[in-house]
Amino acid sequence: MGARQEVRVGIVGGGLMGKEIAAAIARWPALVDHPVRPVLTAVCDVNPDALSWFDRIDTVTTKVTDYRDLLADDDVDVVYIAVRHDLHEQLYVDTIRAGKDLLAEKPFGIDLAAAERIVAAADASPGVFVRCSSEIPFFPGAQAAIRMIRDGELGELIEATNAFCHSSDLDQGKPINWKRQRQYCGDAGVMNDLGMHVLHAPLRLGWTPAMVYAVLQDLVPFRVGPDGTKVVCDTYENATLVCTVNGADRAFPLSLLTKRIDPGQKNTWSLRATGMGGGVEFSTRYPKTLRVMRIDRGEQVWQEVEMGSQSVYPTVTGGIFETGFSDAILQMWAAFLAERAGELGDRFGCVTPQEALTSHRVWAAAMRSADTAAGVRL
Repeated sequence: MGARQEVRVGIVGGGLMGKEIAAAIARWPALVDHPVRPVLTAVCDVNPDALSWFDRIDTVTTKVTDYRDLLADDDVDVVYIAVRHDLHEQLYVDTIRAGKDLLAEKPFGIDLAAAERIVAAADASPGVFVRCSSEIPFFPGAQAAIRMIRDGELGELIEATNAFCHSSDLDQGKPINWKRQRQYCGDAGVMNDLGMHVLHAPLRLGWTPAMVYAVLQDLVPFRVGPDGTKVVCDTYENATLVCTVNGADRAFPLSLLTKRIDPGQKNTWSLRATGMGGGVEFSTRYPKTLRVMRIDRGEQVWQEVEMGSQSVYPTVTGGIFETGFSDAILQMWAAFLAERAGELGDRFGCVTPQEALTSHRVWAAAMRSADTAAGVRL
């Protein structure tokens, strides 16, 4: 392989995900023969304490509290932005107009209208490469399931389910935060927060919903505020969508589940699909196990295949080891930067702006469905 292209990365939002991205870039040598070498050069956060964490990274030469200063930095080629949903539109549009390539956090705007304006800005700047973050489908087991479905191994599809569920909100004494308030998180609530993860693979497989029926649950109306008083908690904690997808031969149901209150779950993404020729199921709850159903002499036989560590891009990690969240983030960035360099090939890629826009259309339809207790066409 020839000399690798160096890409200088800036992060806006030095919180949980900003630190994860910094750690992923630090682990870049684990990738084998990747065409790009990212270097983290700049970080922005309004909180100086968050910025101080990045003192441990020698390549960071710029730390600012105003994102516009980072966008003006000629030593930044690509910007990753992880901020509240209500801030997405302005920061994403400003980044695109500044000519910086962008990996944006989901949901790509607080609502459908914001997403439409972000996509319009991207369309008006065809020289800027823009993608949306969604790392969970990069787990090796998820990739194996996606390949089986894509290659037609299941035959004509009967039904499919993609879910992302945890139980962090089961504790009703948990203090209020921005993800539990519509003015910051958006009317779609948990769908904004977790939804891109459960539509990334379906949309990439061509499963665009034609009809949506939704049950949305606001289970905790109040939470404790900073001063100890009750604050309105007005976002949906759980969303269950049953969608109609028009398949090649006939329609099939696609269930999309995003839940903050699913007792028994810690932070679980799962994909299950069945067809006339077989089935496949993967869950991050069991990250090494892929369940595959075959037809053997007329019997349905579910088998377990133990997955290793390898995903979209090969790494130096031994194939027998299990993968985890940080590995999925590394793979997502590997795919993002490879596609930016025109080197992705037929590998699984990051969410496109149009796919992010479609997700907002699905969530908007879900809210209309919940309001009318009826199915809504997209």
